[in-house]
Amino acid sequence: MPQPLRGRKIAILATDGVEQVELEEPRSAVTEAGGEAVLVSLSDEPIQAMNADVNKADTFAVDLTVESASAEDYDALILPGGTTNPDRLRQDTQAVSFVMDFFQSGKPIAAICHGPWLLVEADVVRGRTLTSYPSVRTDIRNAGGTVVDKEVVIDGGLITSRNPDDLPAFCEALVREFAAAQS
Repeated sequence: MPQPLRGRKIAILATDGVEQVELEEPRSAVTEAGGEAVLVSLSDEPIQAMNADVNKADTFAVDLTVESASAEDYDALILPGGTTNPDRLRQDTQAVSFVMDFFQSGKPIAAICHGPWLLVEADVVRGRTLTSYPSVRTDIRNAGGTVVDKEVVIDGGLITSRNPDDLPAFCEALVREFAAAQS
């Protein structure tokens, strides 16, 4: 089985309220492609995932706090959704700085559903074309981004998708784009 992400280290930034499937499926795609997925969060306590935003799902152990993490140590970043997850993250200056550092270093970022809220907060969508969950689209436009309604949008190392139904295409695109990016 090909492992296009062998030797690549991918950060997944998430906290309580993350949509479980949007955490699990991209993480599985990374590990199945030979990469190392590292769960970065606001604290070292396990995070509570949700199903459909309102039903408690599993908890996930955190590998590293955002305070201890550096974009230099990773090849790419994944921002899963869930309404509460990115809303909490965008209120944390270290989480926002972590995202900004990936953009400034030219490393790819994949965001799904409400995940682009964190991109808006980091002020990195201006002049970019992306997609998201419908309720986030006005925020993207107000931040200078162009929104399209497509399963996956790739714009200069930024991979975005709308919702959990897009996960197969999102995971395929992020593995392909992360593998193609320079380490």
